[in-house]
Amino acid sequence: MGISLNPATLLNGQGINVSSLVQQVLSETDGQLTEWQSEQSTLQSQASDLTSINSDLTNLATAVQALADPLGALTSLTASSSDTSVLNATASTSATAGTNSVVVSNLATAGTVYTDDFSGGADASILPSGQTTGEIDLQVGGSSGTTDPITITAGSNDTLNTLASYINSQNLGVTASVVTDANGSRLALVSQSTGTPSALAITANNTNLNFDSPTGGTNASLSINGVPYSSTSNTITGAIPGVTLNLAAANPNEAVQVTVGTDSSAITSAINNFVSAYNQVIGDINQEVTINPTTNTQGPLGTDSSLTELQSSLLADAAYSPPGTSSSGYVNLAALGINTNDDGTLTVDSSQLASELSSNPAAVQSFFQNTSNSGFANNFNTDITNQTNPTTGPLNVDLAQNTASQQDLSTNISNFETQLTAQQTQLTSEFDQVNASLEAYPLLLEQVTETLGTLNTSGNTNTTSTSIPTLTSGL
Repeated sequence: MGISLNPATLLNGQGINVSSLVQQVLSETDGQLTEWQSEQSTLQSQASDLTSINSDLTNLATAVQALADPLGALTSLTASSSDTSVLNATASTSATAGTNSVVVSNLATAGTVYTDDFSGGADASILPSGQTTGEIDLQVGGSSGTTDPITITAGSNDTLNTLASYINSQNLGVTASVVTDANGSRLALVSQSTGTPSALAITANNTNLNFDSPTGGTNASLSINGVPYSSTSNTITGAIPGVTLNLAAANPNEAVQVTVGTDSSAITSAINNFVSAYNQVIGDINQEVTINPTTNTQGPLGTDSSLTELQSSLLADAAYSPPGTSSSGYVNLAALGINTNDDGTLTVDSSQLASELSSNPAAVQSFFQNTSNSGFANNFNTDITNQTNPTTGPLNVDLAQNTASQQDLSTNISNFETQLTAQQTQLTSEFDQVNASLEAYPLLLEQVTETLGTLNTSGNTNTTSTSIPTLTSGL
């Protein structure tokens, strides 16, 4: 498309629109720039979609790994208590399914020792009149425990408040506090642990404080399946292999049943997480490859062969049937109540899945994982590990190529824009000169006309002598 000017207006002194003309000239040459920018925009859209799908694929890989992990959710066990007001229980994968009878006779307690109410109050000196120092000997751990002398100095730690702060700073294994009520203030020392190692005693005291007899510092006492058991803590591990008991209250007249079994809730959650992550990726791909009936177009990645190959691979993984599973009846996901929809996504029949987990949890686990690594999750995990490989994974390869192409385009665009800027500067300078001449044309024409008029007048009055004036400016 050429550039045209109106000849009728060029010589009237208005000149030309330099900026408009320069832009017209440049527009004739920046078609390549527009094409590159369009390509760059397409690449950016593709990169954004690839990154999103790759992120969802990574989430799917995590969900599949959870099903393939031999120490993961499929092997998790749970422990339940028939009376949680007495005790709670949790189980690890090393626990053995079964029921145990537990009787809690008493809880482990922390050693405690209090003073009588101190008449002087929390901020009065506890030292006898005229005495500047004193000592309280605290024994932790019973008769065979360690005795720590607590030195008291007048003006430093000789009140209940300052003494409590001082004891807490000494790391003696006890917590000191001042208890103030309607009767007055008392110093309280409570062991930071439980059981017999926490038993407290005051073995010496030359202050005005009067300590009551210590309490607490006893072990928990219980029986498990009739076998006596003692514990310094109310959290007991090892008494039942793989099970942790958390004692809450003593009830020597009740046998609490602790039952260990398959953790159906954890398994169901892991399966639902897998289905959700799988559906997200399949939905991502469908959005790219499905033709929009309104626009008759696909997504930015509609023609990406890596994406269609990934789709085919995932659909094949979801339809996989582990070898040797026909005898258990779990030949595919559908046998567990996990059905494939027309668009490739999955739907979980919660009732059927719960029934299968309840009736044959070992077979469900065997369907997903086994020692020969041929289970559904084993196979899926192998494939998706390859798909998400940072170097050779198809979407990661696409992203690397996309990044390289964008960098090349950015370089081309930058170089081309530099050229256009230089060309714009040159054209503006040239057209400014032309415009200056065109704007001066009427004045020059007037000068020429006046000169010609002078020549004509001279010719009429003096035919013998002709003088030709010199023009001071020209067109």
